[in-house]
Amino acid sequence: MTEALFQFIWQHSLYKVTELTTTGGEPLTIVHPGKINRDAGPDFLEARVKVGNTTLVGNVELHLKSSDWHKHGHQGNGAYQNLILHVVYENDRASVAENTPTVALKGHIAEGVIAHYDKLMQAQGKLPCAGQLANVKDITKEGWLSRLLAERWEEKLTDWNILLENATEDWRNLLYWRMAANFGFKTNATPFLLLARSLPLNILARHSENLLQVEALLFGQAGLLEGVHEDEYTVSLQDEYHYLRKKYSLTPQAGHLWKFMRMRPANFPTVRIAQFAALIHKSEHLFSQVIETHSVKAIEPLLDVVASGYWDSHFRFGDAHANPSPKALGKSSIQNIIINTIAPIQFLYASKQGTETLREQSLALLEAVPPEKNNITAIWHEHGWDAPSAAQTQALLQLYNRYCTGRKCLSCAIGLSIIRQAN
Repeated sequence: MTEALFQFIWQHSLYKVTELTTTGGEPLTIVHPGKINRDAGPDFLEARVKVGNTTLVGNVELHLKSSDWHKHGHQGNGAYQNLILHVVYENDRASVAENTPTVALKGHIAEGVIAHYDKLMQAQGKLPCAGQLANVKDITKEGWLSRLLAERWEEKLTDWNILLENATEDWRNLLYWRMAANFGFKTNATPFLLLARSLPLNILARHSENLLQVEALLFGQAGLLEGVHEDEYTVSLQDEYHYLRKKYSLTPQAGHLWKFMRMRPANFPTVRIAQFAALIHKSEHLFSQVIETHSVKAIEPLLDVVASGYWDSHFRFGDAHANPSPKALGKSSIQNIIINTIAPIQFLYASKQGTETLREQSLALLEAVPPEKNNITAIWHEHGWDAPSAAQTQALLQLYNRYCTGRKCLSCAIGLSIIRQAN
């Protein structure tokens, strides 16, 4: 028994609720265990219990042993003087909580509850509950995944709100910054975001009709035009950037920030920057289009871009490769952008505007995108949990990263379901 498990058992009433008595022999009924308190003071607030014929409403303190009352220094502490109940696992010392009835739960907790918890904590593999997932009811799974998707977006949009403040509430800038980070995907998201923040959108907008100038600004600010093989295309970029850098007093970022190692050539940052330049060149009033478009089929053409011709035969400057082919942004990459940029920005915009319909449409976008395929979704697939859409894969990512890897089974509805089965 641990303190965390004991609190979990009390919070979810995972004990035999009948025939409870206080250590003084009075009949005890738990009407409501109270709300867990994450701050200083008693463990549970606003509980409701009946001792004998008297109903009490107030706070409850939990300890593994009744003697912990003194060990934790509660005697004489005003915060613990008006408790309605002292709940202990084992009563090893009588009458320690001043004027407070005590109940010991050791004999009222089914052995299976602790055994199931131990099994989760000691399980091998990446999912503590892997061997018991088949026993989880669909309604539990679906309800928890729905909550996890909201939790994932709450975390993400907290950071986005900060970016929006930095962008002086300019939604076009927020879309520009987040779209850039998304083009970097996981490996180069940070240098891509730094690139976008070093190059104001209004400067790019002035030159958006000239693709070469857009490329020169992006590659130059990325620090990728220094020390490269000089062919006709590269020299043109360098000439354009030299002029534009002086005109706008720009300072490029360090080129070493970009990562090329252990990447498929099609995902090299040079290719992604060229594709991003094509999007800037192609897209006029992109933010209004993104906000007003609510179907995957309508959004995909907005993001369907191809890098300029030089990149047909190159992945990096100067290194031509055989079998040239257009470097288009693939369908899976487009879907990734819808999942990680378009749907969230629609949701955040709707939240700021108080538009419930748009919030629902942004969530519906995820339901319409096919499920993501990655190392984490493969783990869930291996254990029989397949997601029908990107909405559920996003939730499964949150479940794995925030709960499974840290063995936070006591904070997880799936863990509760498994432990509850033993009660």
